[in-house]
Parts: sequence; structure tokens; C-alpha cells
Amino acid sequence: MNTVFSSYDFGRPARLSGAERTREALIRAGLKLFGEQGFEATSTRSVAAEANANIGSIAYHFGGKEGLQTACAEYIVETLSDVAERTLGDFAGQQEVSASPEEARAMLCQVVRTMAGFVVAAPEAGEFVQFLLRELTHPTGVLDIVYAGVFEPTHERLCKLWEAATGESADSEETKIAVFTIIGQVIYFRVAREAVLRRMGWSDIGRREANAVIEQATRNLKAVLDARKRKS
Repeated sequence: MNTVFSSYDFGRPARLSGAERTREALIRAGLKLFGEQGFEATSTRSVAAEANANIGSIAYHFGGKEGLQTACAEYIVETLSDVAERTLGDFAGQQEVSASPEEARAMLCQVVRTMAGFVVAAPEAGEFVQFLLRELTHPTGVLDIVYAGVFEPTHERLCKLWEAATGESADSEETKIAVFTIIGQVIYFRVAREAVLRRMGWSDIGRREANAVIEQATRNLKAVLDARKRKS
């Protein structure tokens, strides 16, 4: 099954009010400009212009630029948590994973497919990754929000699935690194997007190109899991 997502609106009303649309437009503008320019270099006037909103709406909705930055981080957490919930289903909120190795393996493959579909193809992913890269290289308090809200719990959940699939401890250094490498292979296609386009001779990453990435990432994961199985 090929999984490509072009837009994420999980958990959001189908019809937004005018005020809700303005709020979301400001968040999307904040994600874009904070990611491109950094927090200090981004003015509220430029955010309002990007969102096609009144500059006073930033104070109205968020209390100021700092509140908008926090709202951007919370928006990322909400969206990525919805992605994880839809992918992991019943496993998403469990403290312990009770799955057979085959079930855990299938779940890990589905996670990679969904993650790759979002990171590689969804327009929102570019804004998210750029914002997060800026935070990772120049951390502010909002990094704590994203780390606690999605990075740590998602990585922990994937480590537990890895343990169920391979028998290797979820808390081991080897497992944690293995999961990071599985995530990293997907993130590369967004971080190095322009280099990938040039090397592949692609004008853009559309459905065909995204599906090619998804299939290769899934094959890579299966190969690693097969190697672990032979090792045991």
C-alpha cells in the first residue's frame, strides 16, 4: 500500500471561523518565517504580512511574538501526534507494547511509510522541519515543548516496537540509535531536498517520487529487521 499525504488537518474542524482561519494563518506564517529567519530577526509586521492579517491580530490571538512562537511549537506537536495516533492506533497511548514480532514489524513498516509520506510529500513538513532545525541549532524554550510533546514519546514508542519486533531491549543504546537511523533516512529527503532533486533529476517530489522513497525506506527497514532476526 502506498501512503502519500499532501495535507494534514487531523483533529481540526472542516470549517473554520474567520478568527480561527486568521489564527492558523498566523501560525503557518510564524512557522515559515521563524524557520527561515530565526525568532529575533522575524518581526511581527512581517508575520502579519505573510499571513495577510492585521498586525494587531498577533497580540489578540497570542499575546505577542513569544506566544506565537509557542503556538507554532504546539501546532507541530498536535499535528505530529495526530500522525502518530493514526499510524500506531491502539499502540499510541500504551505504556507497554504487547504485540507479536510479526505485528510489531508490520507496525514499524507502517510508521516508516506514513512518516515518509508526510515528511517527503506534505507541504507542512517543509515548514515543520525548517522551524525545528532552527530550534535544534539555536534552542529556545519552545524546543522543550516539541521534545516533550512528540520527540521523546514517539521515539520511546518506536523503541518499544523495535523491542517487540527484535527482542532487543527498548532502553539499550543500540536500539535507540537504530530507531534514530530509521527516522533519519526519511528526514534526509526533506533536509537535503534541493540536493536530492538535482541528483535524481526530479523537478519536484510528487506522488511517484514520494512513493519511490517510501518503498526504498520500507525495504531498508525490512532488511535491517531481517538481519536482526538472523542474528538472534
